[in-house]
Amino acid sequence: MTDLRAAAARALACLDLTNLDDGCDAAAIATLCERARTPHGPVAAVCVWPDFVAQCRATLAGSGIRVATVVNFPTGDEDVIAVRNQVRQAMIDGAEEIDMVVPWRALVAGRPEVVAATVYEVKDAAGRRRLKAILETGEIKDPALIRRAADQALAGGADFLKTSTGKVAVNATLEAAEILLQAIRDSGRDVGLKPAGGVRTTVDAAAYLGLCDRMMGEGWATPARFRIGASGVLAALLATLDGAEAPAGQGGY
Repeated sequence: MTDLRAAAARALACLDLTNLDDGCDAAAIATLCERARTPHGPVAAVCVWPDFVAQCRATLAGSGIRVATVVNFPTGDEDVIAVRNQVRQAMIDGAEEIDMVVPWRALVAGRPEVVAATVYEVKDAAGRRRLKAILETGEIKDPALIRRAADQALAGGADFLKTSTGKVAVNATLEAAEILLQAIRDSGRDVGLKPAGGVRTTVDAAAYLGLCDRMMGEGWATPARFRIGASGVLAALLATLDGAEAPAGQGGY
């Protein structure tokens, strides 16, 4: 039987606490940063729109909480030069991690090499910053194509494979996460996994941790290699750690 309190502690340390709401403002970001420092320890990172990177960097200075932002988001269809410029500005503002949407529509249309080429260009711009490639697995749908997207992102130099933007009907699923973990394992590279969107409960988070333990070995799913992209799950994790009942109606991001 899963020890949910232990799973909640692991998941909290691996959480990318996210606000990518269309109506996000500076006050919401201040609240996000405050929530990121929990009574049970800090989350791994906050993930925000590029406009709020500098605010997060200043607010979280010295906390150990990393600042992540998104580029080519949410469609994956922007010009690669524009995306490189977005990355450079985000780095100037203090972003430590870059979450990019890959051009998954090109892959579906039969041009998978565009994914690798785009990831390569963005990783080149990001340098040593951790690059998470968002594959939008719920839109790709076909398991073979999801695997091809993962392989192409890895070939381009991605540091993490991320399932989803959280902006579509189907986001993270255990089935997609298993495909991505298999691709990571087969690559032989030290690459991480980030399920994002739809992770709402401690049981959800524990299921992804259990999958990682089974496929990659216990001890693999640390913040260096595993993140959960969510906002609403924080309340559930804290409730589990406090021994209380989780609030109803908490969403993913």
